[in-house]
Amino acid sequence: MALPVYASPLERVWYYSFRTLCALIFLFLVAPILIVIPLSFNVEPYFSFTHKMLALDPSGYSLRWYDTLLTLGVNAPDDAVRDSAWWGMVWEQATWVKAAKNSLWIGMWATILATVLGTTAALGLSRPEMPYRRLIMALLISPMIVPIIIIGTGLFFFYSSACISPDNWLGWLLSPFLSVKGCLANSHLGIILAHATLGIPFVIITVTATLSGFDQSLIRASASLGANPRTTFFKVIMPLILPGVISGALFAFVTSFDEVVAVLFIAGPEQQTIPRQMWNGIREAISPAILAVATILVIVSIAMLATVEILRRRSERLRGVTPQ
Repeated sequence: MALPVYASPLERVWYYSFRTLCALIFLFLVAPILIVIPLSFNVEPYFSFTHKMLALDPSGYSLRWYDTLLTLGVNAPDDAVRDSAWWGMVWEQATWVKAAKNSLWIGMWATILATVLGTTAALGLSRPEMPYRRLIMALLISPMIVPIIIIGTGLFFFYSSACISPDNWLGWLLSPFLSVKGCLANSHLGIILAHATLGIPFVIITVTATLSGFDQSLIRASASLGANPRTTFFKVIMPLILPGVISGALFAFVTSFDEVVAVLFIAGPEQQTIPRQMWNGIREAISPAILAVATILVIVSIAMLATVEILRRRSERLRGVTPQ
């Protein structure tokens, strides 16, 4: 909002001081990102700016660390021709590529599970006749409040004892997703369930916020026209709350993609994700390739946040909160 022409000198001072303070806080929060991105193009294996980089010398910049993301762990000479066979080895052997595949695979299924369960819970909690709504809401969003180290410890002890015998039909069905001993620990299924647990609160909050402006008379109107509950849900309710559902799903995916503490507790060598690979890289062999991964994650996060903002504005227009 622009400063009115009749503003007093004190109001003008506060107007510009407030915006300057906000700009400084924003710069303080964004400064680490602004430092990481150019450092990922450093030609030297350092986590600091070289003289050539500060002088904007092109020879001080390189894509070598982005190339490392494709070559680390690949059993091929450095001068190998990058044909279809080479890319096949990258897909199967590259350490960072395998970590990215695990993160995407786990994040996709954790997001689907969290979105379905979170949306269902939000629909139930939005009903005025739902008993103990506040207590149930507090329990469902508790993973956002409880320290993740406590959640990781509890999941480790629970998953270590939660084993399914391969002799029955359930164990045979879930055997590809369980560990060698048939337990949830050190398995993809265990990480998916853990990440879904951490993502459900975000889905509940976003969908509940969308339902706060939902006109319940639309449901009664749909029923009066002869629609059954399933038709009402998919034809009336879902189109209106879809932006909130997608926003919650994006938050759940980002939570899964960024989670490292729970993975450190319950994952095995075959469940190496990008955050865990970054953690191992910092502890074992520090390489600027971590900065390259961080830059890619920053770009992906910005794209997702922009998508969430677009969906939020669309949801407000559909609910009539903002003008068309």
